[in-house]
Amino acid sequence: MQDVIKREITINAAKEQVYDAIANPDKVIKWFPETVEGTYKVGEQPVFGFGDHGRNQVLITAAQPHEYFAYRWVPGANNFLGDVLSVPNTLVEFRIEDSANGSCKVTLTESGFSELPAELMEASFKQNSGGWEFMLGRLVTHFEAA
Repeated sequence: MQDVIKREITINAAKEQVYDAIANPDKVIKWFPETVEGTYKVGEQPVFGFGDHGRNQVLITAAQPHEYFAYRWVPGANNFLGDVLSVPNTLVEFRIEDSANGSCKVTLTESGFSELPAELMEASFKQNSGGWEFMLGRLVTHFEAA
């Protein structure tokens, strides 16, 4: 069983703008969850709203401006509300690096699938693999439209 999803994209924008699109609750809703309820900062557990696909609590674990943002969440859960650390979860990390011509590279890593219950492991990995392709495409489109 694979434990890690890793995707890399290049965005034609400055690191500061890309970080803001990931770490600012008013901007992240333009490409990822439809809503963010609660405080979106390290140590807090806001709720991502995905419309008909439910609401999921996350735990923001790190925020290093313009370079790194991370949270834990419960993959495979269409409605998880509660302490994220009380159940098996995965770590989602965004790393942002300068690239050529004023663009930047974003590396998304989600890890911890091998620690999930056996009945969730494979389906969660498959669902999130496709999900990240779609969502990172939306992030690129967000900047292309700007």
